[in-house]
Amino acid sequence: MFDFRLKVFFTVAKHLSFTKASNELLISQPAITKHIKEIETKLAIRIFERKGTRIALTPAGKILYEKTKKIFEIYKELEYEIGTLRKQYTGNLVIGASSTIAQWVIPVVLSKFKEAYPSIKISLVNGNSTQIENALFEGKIDLGIVEGNRRRKGLRYTFFKNDILKPVVSSKSKYSGLDTISVKELLKIPLLLREHGSGTLDVILKTLHEKAKINLSDLNVLMHLGSTESIKTYLHHSDAMAIISCPAIKKEVEAGILKTVKLKGIKFKRNFRFVCNQGGQRGLAKKFMSFAKRHYNEKL
Repeated sequence: MFDFRLKVFFTVAKHLSFTKASNELLISQPAITKHIKEIETKLAIRIFERKGTRIALTPAGKILYEKTKKIFEIYKELEYEIGTLRKQYTGNLVIGASSTIAQWVIPVVLSKFKEAYPSIKISLVNGNSTQIENALFEGKIDLGIVEGNRRRKGLRYTFFKNDILKPVVSSKSKYSGLDTISVKELLKIPLLLREHGSGTLDVILKTLHEKAKINLSDLNVLMHLGSTESIKTYLHHSDAMAIISCPAIKKEVEAGILKTVKLKGIKFKRNFRFVCNQGGQRGLAKKFMSFAKRHYNEKL
């Protein structure tokens, strides 16, 4: 429906790469270059400039990018609303979810949603909470789902569901005989933590500070790792402890591979939240939000 040249421009601007745009759109780089030159000829102004081996948007390119982003948002709404009149929901929905949610919470909802609306094309992007928020600002995703307590200016957060994190060790660990530990004991145990920018790390540090005045520097941090899976694998081969979301350790705890330990006087609770740009979400993103909430509310 829309001018394909705008899609080419938007894809190049989104990635700031002709190569990545070529791979995403499945057309050659010369074709990408041709479309961009046609736009620049039409507008009589350059929209990209080269900075060494990289490209950047010119002032005109930045204006075009913001306007194009709005055009595509309108097209998505149009496609969705016309579909509702015909009782046929179609379109593309790109969801970004932080690691815990992407791996253990949202896949079951995606499968149910796809079953209910088979004509909708869905993509899931994985990253930590900061990366998901950045992807929203850059127009790479339609909807984010994040963990943690931060609220970033320019974004709107909506409650999705509750989550609990628990201290956990390997069943082979020297700490596996413990059922409960004190805060003082926690400070001596080597800890595996998620990377900076992770919503999980934010919740752990915020809770420890609020409940026991403990800061990151007070902890015996063995290592920061970039995913919960890597932390779980490390736990299997060490005496370290980690604090992990319950859905992420459910199978291992039930199988006796990992063991949870209570921390006296402290519980790690958080909310998973939908996040969108300040204007709010409509169309497919809004429909998915409602669907996901209903899915989990039915299980409460």
